[in-house]
Amino acid sequence: MTTLNETHDSTLTSWVTSANSGDTDFPIQNLPFGSFRRQGSTEALRGGVAIGDQILDLAAAHTTGLFDGLAGDALQAATEPTLNRFMGMGKTAWSALRLALSRALRTGSSAQAELQQCLVAQSDAEYALPCTIGDYTDFYTSVHHATSVGSLFRPDNPLLPNYKWVPIGYHGRASSIDVSGQTFHRPKGQTKAPDATEPSFGPCKRLDYELEIGIFMGSGNALGEPVSIDQAEDHVFGICLFNDWSARDIQAWEYQPLGPFLAKNFASTISPWLVTLEALAPYREAFSRDAADPQPLPYLSSPANSAEGALDIQLECLLQTEQMRAAGQAPTRLSTSSFKHSYWTIAQMVAHHTVNGCNLQPGDLLGSGTQSGPEAAEAGSLLELSHGGKQAISLPNGETRTFLEDGDAVVMRGFCAKQGAARIGFGEVVGTVLPARA
Repeated sequence: MTTLNETHDSTLTSWVTSANSGDTDFPIQNLPFGSFRRQGSTEALRGGVAIGDQILDLAAAHTTGLFDGLAGDALQAATEPTLNRFMGMGKTAWSALRLALSRALRTGSSAQAELQQCLVAQSDAEYALPCTIGDYTDFYTSVHHATSVGSLFRPDNPLLPNYKWVPIGYHGRASSIDVSGQTFHRPKGQTKAPDATEPSFGPCKRLDYELEIGIFMGSGNALGEPVSIDQAEDHVFGICLFNDWSARDIQAWEYQPLGPFLAKNFASTISPWLVTLEALAPYREAFSRDAADPQPLPYLSSPANSAEGALDIQLECLLQTEQMRAAGQAPTRLSTSSFKHSYWTIAQMVAHHTVNGCNLQPGDLLGSGTQSGPEAAEAGSLLELSHGGKQAISLPNGETRTFLEDGDAVVMRGFCAKQGAARIGFGEVVGTVLPARA
């Protein structure tokens, strides 16, 4: 686990004054990485770091010659259109660049005059995926989500026997993942109504979102060489917000016996900034299991994971309908939750994924699965909030929803905050549903 160091000092301020507001997602204690260029330009994509309402252009910063040694090598790798090479350099290189950037961006830094010319306003930028995503695995780590969804279909036995023993996951489709701002057409597929004798083909009628955390791998492991739970987080580069859109009616017909397919592979959306695990170190919490539950097997347990394997990331999901947008109304909140409720930790996900020798590579993505809390208002999907479509959700403008309609935009936000530590935010991830293609 990452220990606290000088970059976490809550009293640090930056000469980028917007980073000092106290309510920004991107204070100097954060410094997340992404890929960007100026909006509407033909510039090459390159790495950037969010600081306040600005982006430090890493390609421009590299030309200043202010960074040398391992931090300079890491900076050079981060100037490329995708961050895969930088992510593959490993924890020591990530930490070296983070420290160098923290010192260069602090109030009183001698680098201010040169680096001030390397800033681009976030409002002037457009984003790309921060890395090439080679593979994507979606986990199912919220016991509250699994129980809630299971109770809709199996009231007498909501959780299947293996849930509390093994981190359940499936391999998804990486090619349809895009960055915040993604629009996609309502998917089509086979569905079967409960009273129908045969399935029919057409647009999905029960389109949903899933409020998740995205976990990006950094340095990989060789094929056949498992990553132990105590080494797992050394291989994790950073975290983002993740909306794994779901076609619930297509899913209900197709998921047995092999699991999700067309219900999940049409679109997924991530926030543009990857917040490093190092930045999140102040928000570690103890991980524990109810004594009545099976305790993790030895390869999924360690003193370090028990002491601080959980992360308190506050999550929020909002909806803006087409009617709200036309009237200039802001998105309305549907639910809040926290990643600390996850039944499995990040380290456990990585350890389980590789225990059979599976090799993970820089840029591979792990989805946490829908993050629902213990209370009904903390549900991370419409499937739960509407009780399987049986109870409509009333919106402030008089509209109602059980599932998503065309024109709906879903907004997800996340942050960490507590007394004595700087607020660390993730920005937001936005996606909009378009009508099904004719």
